[in-house]
Parts: sequence; structure tokens; C-alpha cells
Amino acid sequence: MADLRKSLGPVQLVSLGAAGVIGTSWIYTNGTYFDKYGAGGMIFGLVAGAVLATFIALAYGELASKFPRAGGEVVYGYLGFGRGVAFAGGWLLIGAYLSCLAFYVTASGMLLSWVWPAMSRIELYSIADTPVHLPVLVFGIAVTVAIFALNARGAELGGRTQVVLFAAMIVLGLALVVVGFGAGSPHNFWPPYAPGSPAAVDTARFVIPAMTFLTGFSLVAILAEDAKISPRRIGLTVGLTVVIAAAFYVVVLLASAWVQPWQRTATTEKGTIAAFTAAGFPALGWAAYGIAVLGLFTSFIALFTASARLMVAMSRAGLLPAAFARVHPRWGTPVNALAFTMVLALALGWLGKGAITWFLDTGGVYVGLAWFIGVASLYRIRRRYPEVRGGYTVRPSWLPAVGGVAAVAVIVMVLVPGTPIALVWPAEYLILLAWLVLGVVIYAMARRRGETGTEIVDLLGEHTPAALRASSPRSGSRQSAG
Repeated sequence: MADLRKSLGPVQLVSLGAAGVIGTSWIYTNGTYFDKYGAGGMIFGLVAGAVLATFIALAYGELASKFPRAGGEVVYGYLGFGRGVAFAGGWLLIGAYLSCLAFYVTASGMLLSWVWPAMSRIELYSIADTPVHLPVLVFGIAVTVAIFALNARGAELGGRTQVVLFAAMIVLGLALVVVGFGAGSPHNFWPPYAPGSPAAVDTARFVIPAMTFLTGFSLVAILAEDAKISPRRIGLTVGLTVVIAAAFYVVVLLASAWVQPWQRTATTEKGTIAAFTAAGFPALGWAAYGIAVLGLFTSFIALFTASARLMVAMSRAGLLPAAFARVHPRWGTPVNALAFTMVLALALGWLGKGAITWFLDTGGVYVGLAWFIGVASLYRIRRRYPEVRGGYTVRPSWLPAVGGVAAVAVIVMVLVPGTPIALVWPAEYLILLAWLVLGVVIYAMARRRGETGTEIVDLLGEHTPAALRASSPRSGSRQSAG
């Protein structure tokens, strides 16, 4: 099977990883988070979540430097535990990413309707008490097709576009930070918690959502095959994305709590946008809106690209049809996987923002399980293939395990009823069950097709461990992939 074209430099990788998860809703829903957790709960919870996410990212950095191939958890799970775990890792992340992509189909039009009310006319239907309007849906379909075309023409084109959009986000964010801290006051932020509210509890309650804000490091690992930098630099880039994304979140949110009393922002529906407007800086309110719009497009590009790479890896491993691994001879991109990603995003996107929120909430379970698979695979691969060396090694080696425990906490807190971030009964539990059942069916079909014996070399290419390469049919005998 053909390899993907190496076309992404370090700046493009960082932009895809960091800007790909900074996203859109946090900058206007932070008023709601301030109300629930206090400004301190959200901001300090983000810092704590960033530390734990960094621990997990260290594992991905080492694995990506050893095996810079498309697929991330699919590759690591296959090497560590075999086909079943590889499928689970890929399927979980595809579910999480597609949920986000489907959300963006109508969220893009919703953001536009804030400045162009005509977008909210001609109601087609309503799902989960949220109407879907024709102009919003048409605009979302057009954006999705455009993102597909951008990605299909080459990862480099998408990467360059991402750099430009991310640079614009940083400029707007710096404007908010400079004015927020310059014209605001620490008295607007302090005390950072509501009177009588348990500070430690409010902070801890936001740690889990915060970790899902910082999943960009896994995007870099998934896109490792597209990178035209050394494996060591890929590994370092994985960790750098967490630091950059976390810093951006924290300083912008802190500036919004500095420019006016955060308690006022907690009563608004547009968070940072409303905070700067009410503080007498309407232009910066528009700047915050601009970050929301740019964040939507950067996340759309990055998650679209990553979803296709997961399908490529699963196809190479014999877990999805071989057509998904085909690479366009001119553009060097997996056009079939990209086209299928577009179809799935549109197939879910018509449901509208209200219903898709159910899918987004289940993403915490998918991401937490995938992170646990990544961390567990690190330790298993070290034992199984001690001869494999990358350009980056985690020190001390127990740090990723701490992050892995936090990933399990994500799963427990989301699944157990009554916790602050528990799934909504019954809709979200049914969605979770349906996605898992569908995964079991597809995996059973893959097992029925059997193995050709070439999967490990197709999956890892030149980075296949010597012991496995020697037993591959391409070297003269049939091999088992563990």
C-alpha cells in the first residue's frame, strides 16, 4: 500500500494539533462554566487538566517518535495488544471526531446567524427542542464540502491554511489579553469562587472537561506519517501542542475574568464576547467572536484530516475495507477515506446542534478509553519490542501512568449516574451503546475476512520491528500480528 505524502512541517503540525482542539464554543460558553464552577474552578481546573493531559501526551510523544505512521492509537494498540485493541482505539476516536464534525455542520451557520439573523429563518424541523433552519443547513453542507476539497488536495494545503487561521486566532487572543489585563483589575477576578463554594471541589469538577479540551496531542500522533520532520521532533511536537493550547485557553479566559467582574460574565450567554462588550470594548467583543469562528474552522480541518488517517490505519490493519487506504497518485492523500468522512459528517450533521450535543457528550468516554489504550500500549510495546528506539523517551517513565489513571476517571465520571458530568439518560447512554454495538458488528466482519499476514508491514511500513518484518509474507513466510 502506498504511503501518505510527507508534507507537514513543525509549524503546520503544531497548528493542526493546538488550533484543532481549541475549538469554538469555549469562548462563549465560559459564562455558563463560570456560573457552575466559578472563574477559578474553570481556569485552575484547566491548569490541572493540562498537567494530566501532558503526562498522557508524553506517552504519545515517545510512541510517535518510534512509529511515525498514520493512525496513532490504531498503530500502538495493534503493536501492543493485537487487532481487537487496535480496532477499539480507532473506532472510539472516529466516534469522538465524527461527533464534533457533525456538530460543526450546523454550528457554522449558527455562528453566522448571530450577525445575519436571516440565517435563522425557514425552519425545517426540530430535534431535541432545537430547530434546524434551511439556510444554516445549506451553509453547513457547503462548508463541509469545502473542507473535504481542501484536505483532498493535499495535507500541505490544509496545513498552510491552518497556520494562517491559527495565526489570526493568536493575534485576536493577544488583543484580548493586552486590553483585558491592561484595563481590567485583579479585583474583578478575586475571589475566584462563589462565596461558600468549595474551591477544591469546583476545581476538581472541571478537570475532566478540561482534559477533553486538550486532545490535540493525539491529532499530531495520528498525522505523524504526513510529517516531513524527524521522528524526534514529531515526539516533541506532541507535547508542545498541549502547552500551547492550554496557555491560550488560560490567558484568554483569565483576561475575560479580569476585564469585568466574572460574576457578571456568569450571567451571560456569550461569555467572553459579552464580557468585553459590557466592559466598553465592543471591538474586542467582535474579536472574541472572531476567535469562535476561526476555532470552528481550525477544528473542522484538523478533525476531518485525523478521521481519515484513522480510517487509513484501520484499513491497512485489515479492519476496514482496503479502499480506505488508497492514496491519490497526484495529491498523496487518502481521498476515499476523506470522502467517507464527509459523508458520515453530513449524515449526522442534519440532526442539528441539539441532538448532536448528545453525541458530543459521549465523546468523553471515547477519548478517555482511547487515551488509556495509548498509555497501556506504551508500556506493553516497551516490553515486547525493547530493541525499537525512537528519538524521544519519557522520563520518568511512570508519568504517563498517572495520566492513564486520569483517563479512567474520565470514563467513570461520565458513565456513573449522578456525577457532575454524567451522561444524559437515556439518550446518551443509548447512543454510546449503539456505537459500541456497531463497532462489534464491524469488527466481527473484519475477523470473518481473516488476515493476509501483510497487515503489520502495511501498518508500519519501514518502521516495522525487525522480528515482525522477518516473519512477514513479503519476506517469505506468513506472520501473525499478535
